[in-house]
Amino acid sequence: MADLFTEIKGKLQSKNVTIILPEGNDPRIIEAALKLQEEGVIQPIVIGNERDIPSGLQVLNPATYEHMDELVNAFVERRNGKVTIEEAREILKDVNYFGTMLVYTKKADGLVSGAAHTTAETVRPALQIIKTKPGITKTSGAFLMVKNDTRYIFADCAITIAPTSDDLAEIAVEGAKTAAAFGIEPKVAMLSFSTKGSAKSEETDKVVQATRLARERAPQLVIEGELQFDASIVPSIADKKAPGATVRGDANVLVFPSLESGNIGYKIAERLGGFEAIGPILQGLNAPVNDLSRGCNAEDVYKLAYITAAQALD
Repeated sequence: MADLFTEIKGKLQSKNVTIILPEGNDPRIIEAALKLQEEGVIQPIVIGNERDIPSGLQVLNPATYEHMDELVNAFVERRNGKVTIEEAREILKDVNYFGTMLVYTKKADGLVSGAAHTTAETVRPALQIIKTKPGITKTSGAFLMVKNDTRYIFADCAITIAPTSDDLAEIAVEGAKTAAAFGIEPKVAMLSFSTKGSAKSEETDKVVQATRLARERAPQLVIEGELQFDASIVPSIADKKAPGATVRGDANVLVFPSLESGNIGYKIAERLGGFEAIGPILQGLNAPVNDLSRGCNAEDVYKLAYITAAQALD
């Protein structure tokens, strides 16, 4: 399997995708933006004060932006009268709101933030302005887990604390779409501490119900559950625990039953399993907005910018 980012760069050539980086006062963002600018595959747009940002980068400053009135009016309309013109003008001084409005008004294709902001500070403007796609009730956070030629999608590891059966079904279908966008033919495992009725509880019933709902939503997908983690990825164990299952130990989209299990799971794979965790990739939005960890480095910013640009092609 070709290198993931070589594949992405090939798809992005000549597409003129622009990505907003709102945190122009952070040296990690600047380092990543300079690398992206030098490569010339995607165009970074940095938000900040022009005096503080190296020449050669495209910079937008909320304090001097010539089309701010247009953004303010569009924001008031999008919020359906929940804010006044004066309130909107004040809100759009926030770099995440300003950047998200640039994406919403199609002045850019996507946004990457979170190096110096919390997940809530990144996601809230996206939910208020860009919003979820028709038929999607919530956004969810997936990680693309990469090790050599091996790729998995882990979800939800970032957003939904206690997902319902409906939530899990939605996460499964959106996770399959995310997988397909990055060259993975999706085979979805709905994870539990039980495999095919080996245990019985409210928690396992939730996953059984979620599996049924996910199959109804997307009958064309391969979706299996409930499965323990080992039965989902080890063929010999699947043969013993789940004979006849459609996922034969070859799952590559792993849907966790709760945020705590997903968050713990991806970090175990990253820290003990040697996988690179790219994300979280926010699923289900009308345009791509993605959230960095505040512990990220410049390479993380660079890679998530490419992931976001790839999403913009869909």
